[in-house]
Amino acid sequence: MNSSHFSISLHILTLLDQVKGQLLNSEYIAGSINCNPVLVRKELANLHKHGFVQSKEGKGGGSTLAKNPADINLGDVYRAVKQKSLLGESRNEPNPDCPVGKQITQHLTDLYDEAETALVKNLSSKTLKDFSAGFK
Repeated sequence: MNSSHFSISLHILTLLDQVKGQLLNSEYIAGSINCNPVLVRKELANLHKHGFVQSKEGKGGGSTLAKNPADINLGDVYRAVKQKSLLGESRNEPNPDCPVGKQITQHLTDLYDEAETALVKNLSSKTLKDFSAGFK
């Protein structure tokens, strides 16, 4: 299964939206997520790389949204943080002499691609503004 990168990144983005421009440091964000600040900094670096957040270093520094929440598409966030196949990957090599084994990998790949395309399509119909509005 996919790791927690998407949920952590969406938590960060939602929190940054909720504070309306206030700079939040990684320790504060980690307290909200209940995780290690190092993990938050890694996710923030990736979100910065993809243009979702901006950061100010040093005393009084922190991160804030780099875009209007209405311009942050959840499908784009998913693609930016995705690291593995949504439904996982087989760890074994199927038997090529088996009628199922020799074809299963391609059939699973097609099935997983269809499922992920549907997921991204659904996420792409939502923005951070839409998602964050549910927290008011």
